[in-house]
Amino acid sequence: MRLLNKIIRLALGFLVISSAQAELTGQQLVQKMDKNQLQTNDSSFNLIQLTSCKYGTKNGKLKCVEKPRIKLLESAQINTGANNKDSKSIAILLEPASERGIGMLTYTYDASSKDNETWLYLSALGKVKRIASGNNNEQTEPTSLFGSEISTEDQETGKLDDYTYKILQRGRYKGRPVAVIESVPTRQRLEHTRYGKVRTWIDTERFLSLKMQMFDKYGNAIKQVSVAKVEQINGIWLARSITFKNLVSQRLTNMNIKAISFGLNIDERFLTQRALTDQVFRQKHLQKLRQQAQ
Repeated sequence: MRLLNKIIRLALGFLVISSAQAELTGQQLVQKMDKNQLQTNDSSFNLIQLTSCKYGTKNGKLKCVEKPRIKLLESAQINTGANNKDSKSIAILLEPASERGIGMLTYTYDASSKDNETWLYLSALGKVKRIASGNNNEQTEPTSLFGSEISTEDQETGKLDDYTYKILQRGRYKGRPVAVIESVPTRQRLEHTRYGKVRTWIDTERFLSLKMQMFDKYGNAIKQVSVAKVEQINGIWLARSITFKNLVSQRLTNMNIKAISFGLNIDERFLTQRALTDQVFRQKHLQKLRQQAQ
């Protein structure tokens, strides 16, 4: 009888936990997803392959219809600011050889009142270019990540108060429990984004996005994102493969995280413009990170 009572209590406890999780609002689910994304940025060092091409379908499967362009890069990120909700990241191209040394530095801020900042360094010109962000008087396209179909906006975290959230449905997607959430920018945020709304399939147990659909300000679907190779590393759930489909240009980019290390000692001085322009300084810090990641 004691064993039976224990089983009943455990079952009831499980039901309470499951019910509480099911009752999370759309905003709460997005907050948990954003928190998980921030964890993947915390003192991490990655080796990433970007594969881009024009795509088509054959026998119902997505295929490149041209020789893909492949780029290899290293990136480092840390969280900063109040409650570690801001982030600083740098990405440096390794391949192809003709583009080696091109870099991008990004500062992302959680506060709605502070625009994110991005700098691009073109090694052939030896100059750093500040990438402008849109404001009330200027509409600008988000910067592409090294000519891929991934924009800087696609990688943003924070600024959650700039959107309203609605759960469209709950169910299962590829065997996982999900909530489909529609995020609509506020009137002020609409002046800083190219997306009129975004739909996200959030895994309600692991709190990461399994699929996304982006729409322009006229309601037309313009981009789709899907993930694969979901793994748990050091207690953090992440997707090792993410594919971005540009539905307008019919081009795609697959981001494959070939190697990732968490909890490294990343000197914040490395995440500055000096690392873009000073090759000796950059290589010194990269070598330290490679040694830590071994």
